[in-house]
Amino acid sequence: MSAVAPESSPRIGIIGTGAIGGFYGLMLARAGFDVHFLLRSEYAAVSEHGLHLNSTLHGQLHLHPVQAYARAADMPACDWLLIGTKSTGNVDLAPTIAQVAAPDARVVLLQNGLDVEDSLREHLPPSLHLLGGLCYIGVHRAAPGVVEHQALGRVNLGYHSGTAANDEARQKAIVEEGAALFHKAGIESQAMASVHLARWHKLVWNVPYNGLSVLLGTGTTAMMADESSRELIQALMAEVVQGAHACGHHIPASYAEQMFAMTETMVDYLPSMYHDHVHKRPLELAAIYARPLAAAKAAGCELPRMEALYQALSFIDRHNR
Repeated sequence: MSAVAPESSPRIGIIGTGAIGGFYGLMLARAGFDVHFLLRSEYAAVSEHGLHLNSTLHGQLHLHPVQAYARAADMPACDWLLIGTKSTGNVDLAPTIAQVAAPDARVVLLQNGLDVEDSLREHLPPSLHLLGGLCYIGVHRAAPGVVEHQALGRVNLGYHSGTAANDEARQKAIVEEGAALFHKAGIESQAMASVHLARWHKLVWNVPYNGLSVLLGTGTTAMMADESSRELIQALMAEVVQGAHACGHHIPASYAEQMFAMTETMVDYLPSMYHDHVHKRPLELAAIYARPLAAAKAAGCELPRMEALYQALSFIDRHNR
């Protein structure tokens, strides 16, 4: 199904139509927004068959026809760009973003890890607003144009940089405008005062579960059922909280407990890093492990368990291609 967008509605571009881009793009299009998808390998499948979402929360949804493009040059200029690609390719992505962004566009990085915006910012036109988008969602790509959605869906947004850098009121307005887009699509979204604090929050979950899914070769249910892995997860979470504190970001210990308890109630979930490993794609180790470790170390804080996990994953990643 497709819907007609109102005249004043912003044009939204999705770059990286895998699980993340496919899910949010489809939900926004169904809510009536004018959504355009830039695809590479999946272009033929999505053009012909549309996007399919199998969701435990929303049921089976199908978007067809899809406004899909194989080349950035063919896309119209977009007011909002949602970036769903892996952080490992950010520098190469900058020319594409510059090509499809309207003047004063808002670019939202829906990526995992710390300081992913920094690596992209220097390669983008200064007129573009860059925001961080923290996705709390269990989702993966089952086949070209087919997304499986297992749990959650919330997106927290924070302003990173752009022409509103010195204007807090304008930053707040832009971030709230972004949250309102997601709300209209039936997706929870919250404006965060600091993108750095928001990213450290997300690391509390990502550091243990992403890495251990690769190291232990299993999903969340098995990890949460074993005494040894439970202890290791809690110790890693505590280290992330400690690292955040050292870098000037206060995360209450109760937040880690909340994330741990939430994971116990989830259906079995294989994190994105597990899928990357299985498909022999590069793991997002710099964003999720190396940068937070370096930031904590620079603040005089050692995180030994996280360091050991990073070293083990680095070995696995190097020998997996």
